[in-house]
Amino acid sequence: MERTDIKYDAYIHILEEELVPAMGCTEPIALAYAAAKAREVLGCTPDEVFIGASGSIIKNVKSVIVPNTNGLKGIPAAATAGIIAGKSEKELEVISEVTGEQIAAMVTFMENVPIHVEHIDNGITFDIVVDLKKGDKMAGVRIANYHTNIVSIFKDGDLLLDIPVEGESEKGLTDRTLLDMESVWDFINTVEIEDIKPVLSRQIEYNTAIAEEGLRGNYGANIGNVLIDTYGNDVRTRAKAMAAAGSDARMNGCELPVVINSGSGNQGITCSLPVIEYAKEYNSTEEQLYRALALSNLVAIHQKTGIGRLSAYCGAVSAGAAAGAGIAYICGGGYQEVIHAVVNALAIVSGMVCDGAKASCAAKIASAVDAGILGYEMFLRGQQFYAGDGIITKGIEATIVNVGRLGRAGMRQTNEEIIKMMIEM
Repeated sequence: MERTDIKYDAYIHILEEELVPAMGCTEPIALAYAAAKAREVLGCTPDEVFIGASGSIIKNVKSVIVPNTNGLKGIPAAATAGIIAGKSEKELEVISEVTGEQIAAMVTFMENVPIHVEHIDNGITFDIVVDLKKGDKMAGVRIANYHTNIVSIFKDGDLLLDIPVEGESEKGLTDRTLLDMESVWDFINTVEIEDIKPVLSRQIEYNTAIAEEGLRGNYGANIGNVLIDTYGNDVRTRAKAMAAAGSDARMNGCELPVVINSGSGNQGITCSLPVIEYAKEYNSTEEQLYRALALSNLVAIHQKTGIGRLSAYCGAVSAGAAAGAGIAYICGGGYQEVIHAVVNALAIVSGMVCDGAKASCAAKIASAVDAGILGYEMFLRGQQFYAGDGIITKGIEATIVNVGRLGRAGMRQTNEEIIKMMIEM
């Protein structure tokens, strides 16, 4: 791909927009970000808090530990962390700098300040509203469609920002519909490494660090360590274990940041760490690793464009299939190996449900990575799934469209039922 090609610059921008650092699960962090911004607008600590959250936000915040809170979890905890300790200019690292005094203040705040949580439905999947009150003063912030997209700010009777929310669009971001597999393949083989090195080197550093911490510590169900203890230390197991361990840690309060993909730390972990492990095993050059990571990240984003940021379709599936593409590249595969690894993986695990952020995400990640590896290994042995095998159809792009349709439209009612179950608990 020539540097003058419109897609070249677009793909660079997409990687820069998507591969950003976040501390903790991104939905509670988005809520903390909104609360921090609202508190800054209010100008003081509130004496009453009102939170509106779409069902998918409730699902993804309910069961996960908020970092830097000494183990607090849930919507009130996420908002409180943002109010007490948040720095909105740090966006998805909004609560990365928290003191012991502030953690104590969070507990006191939650014990003494009414925090009202309401399930809202404004017709979009990703919707957060935080309104704060202090006496007769009020301020509020709304985030819609993606994690840092503030669309409304008010203070008392004045509307300080009002961006119309036109369905589930992502205005302000580079057009993701410019992504297609052939162009991605062309891009990753021709891109100047210096153009992608800053975002990918940070992804390698951050995500490796949290995975290693996940293996050292006692987080969640310790899926990473269970995998190694059960199946040994070969590269296939390590690829799954590292990704699972990173999720183990971040779902359960680890205070290290990750570099995300498609708004998700779990997806950022899943499409990077398995590729990094295979690169170590095969003694890949730094350039080969960067090209493989550019491939896996862009393939994950391409799949998620049709599905949407939040869905009942587990995002680890897309990222695991993308990891299969990156692994195929590391192992010397060409375009055919890459696309068949993706299609085969999607045939295996598409339809795995997302029932919120929590410890079991690590096990789902391991299954998705396994499907990505198996999808590649199948093709090496002359085996593949064909058009007409379930949702698989002729051509990689048409199959990705089908998966997007399944995740966005087909599983909409599934999402609603999952949310109802979680709210009723």
